[in-house]
Amino acid sequence: MRSTRIFACSAVLLLLWFAAAAQSQESYPSKPIRIIVGYSAGGGNDIIVRVVAPKLSEGLGQPIVVENRPGAQGIVSCEIVAKAAPDGYTLLMGPSGPMTMNPALYSKLPYDPLRDFAQISMIGDFPLILVVSSTLPVRSVRELVAYAKANSGKLNYASSAAPFQLAAELFNQRTGTKFVHIPYKSSGESVGAVMSGQVTMTIMDPPPAIGPLKGGKVRGLAVTGAARDPNWPELPTLAEAGVPDVEIRLFTGFHAPAATPAPVVRRFQQELARVVRLPEIRERLDQMAIVPSGNTPEELRQIIARDIAKWTAVAKAANIKAD
Repeated sequence: MRSTRIFACSAVLLLLWFAAAAQSQESYPSKPIRIIVGYSAGGGNDIIVRVVAPKLSEGLGQPIVVENRPGAQGIVSCEIVAKAAPDGYTLLMGPSGPMTMNPALYSKLPYDPLRDFAQISMIGDFPLILVVSSTLPVRSVRELVAYAKANSGKLNYASSAAPFQLAAELFNQRTGTKFVHIPYKSSGESVGAVMSGQVTMTIMDPPPAIGPLKGGKVRGLAVTGAARDPNWPELPTLAEAGVPDVEIRLFTGFHAPAATPAPVVRRFQQELARVVRLPEIRERLDQMAIVPSGNTPEELRQIIARDIAKWTAVAKAANIKAD
């Protein structure tokens, strides 16, 4: 009799849990959602989130407020969200840099990408693009390397986040060049610095480079993917251009504070998966060389764990540390 009562109580508790979970998912969201972006307006991640945010807002039935909180390679934004209430109303636009590269570059961080966040979903992934000023007397990676060696120590590169710095330093390592790092707050500022001649080159995310490339203000020399990008079929990969082992594809996606209820995470993930499949959104993402995803929280978590290990090994081999 006692075991029967225990079983009955357990069954009731389980039913109550499922009911509460279902209610949580059905009632979410009931107020505006704030998305924290760790970079300035006009940067790649800011552009991407503003492409998907209106459709997410429509589907979720609540306003989505994008808040730019740049600083310290995305660390500021990560810390804000990690400490936020785990209710699904403060989310992080978390790209590869703070999620997988900061752990490789910083010995101490005020957050742990896997411990302090509930992964939601990846919007998509993309290669980087190496660009120089259209006035620079080089038209290929080989010419850039030769020019850099002829002006050793006099040339520089712009980067606004750990992925771009790491990519450029790997370029230095693989080519024997000595481009000097000049930090900027966003990719938009980085490409602007290339256009104005303040820096020689940058290896950056494609969205902010599209306008300057089309306008002829900067010149693309290569992409960092394993294959040529359909948007720029004329640009070789770095491997094709004679620079091996600098294959890079970055991702960006959404993360919630740890302990955010699974039904809330699932609701947002399902909506994002729907949005990135919309023809008009796929077209916009394709124009930015982004392959849409909308994957599950578990899949995104596996990617983060894998890439942390990868970039830790790369940083160690290249002897790169940010602190």
